[in-house]
Amino acid sequence: MSNEVVIRLGFFFSIFLLVAIWEQLVPRRSLTTSKKIHWFSNLTLTILNPLLLRLIFPFMAINMALIARQRGWGLLNNFDLPNWLDLAIGIIALDLIVYLQHVMFHAIPIFWRLHMMHHADLDYDLTTGLRFHPIEITLSMGIKVSVVAILGPPVAAVLIFEIILNSAAVFNHGNVSLPKKMDRVLRYLIVTPDMHRVHHSVIIRKTNSNYGFNLPWWDRLFGTYCEQPAKGHTHMTIGLSQFREPKRLTLPWLLILPFIGDPGRQPINRH
Repeated sequence: MSNEVVIRLGFFFSIFLLVAIWEQLVPRRSLTTSKKIHWFSNLTLTILNPLLLRLIFPFMAINMALIARQRGWGLLNNFDLPNWLDLAIGIIALDLIVYLQHVMFHAIPIFWRLHMMHHADLDYDLTTGLRFHPIEITLSMGIKVSVVAILGPPVAAVLIFEIILNSAAVFNHGNVSLPKKMDRVLRYLIVTPDMHRVHHSVIIRKTNSNYGFNLPWWDRLFGTYCEQPAKGHTHMTIGLSQFREPKRLTLPWLLILPFIGDPGRQPINRH
């Protein structure tokens, strides 16, 4: 699709701007570290990662969906389903894969080493949702492209899923307040900031819960749901217990974190 990049960037910047304004107007928590350093590191990764992917991958998930459709690859391309059902199955299945992938990055120590950069953030705001190690992003794209080839979802399903995933990552990492009643209802439809913030608690059993990024159903279905942090949202400690020095969380240190950092006891298979 020739307009894919423009469409995705348009949605991304719109959601980013809205959540950034929301954070300023109604913040959920006070930041504990320098916002300047925090944003510089996280936003630099946001720019670096897509550029790296374009260099490494000859095509992205949407391109793979086009190829699969043209060549009849994938499960969905071999069934004559209504367009709406094809679209729904594609989006929901891709979201499930992201949930399972997230669990995998917490379960396998070598993958956790990559993913712990995301959790080492001492604050929790919309830029945290964009903070991933370049190697993790590359592996994630490899998984996504492979799943698209096997599943064969419509091109539109992949595009809509990518837009939803990017928007959800910004929204549910937002340092924003929602009325409790609204949050309680929304949790049955989407992952809210309060729901996902639990996942960034320094307490290990909380870190290993609420893996969902977009659809909240998987955590309830697979028994990984946790309703609230132990100390409440305003008093909970964000991050990892082994990384508490803000001066060590600059961009160069973050990039080498998987290779020299202490993985701690977060990986699921250590319990």
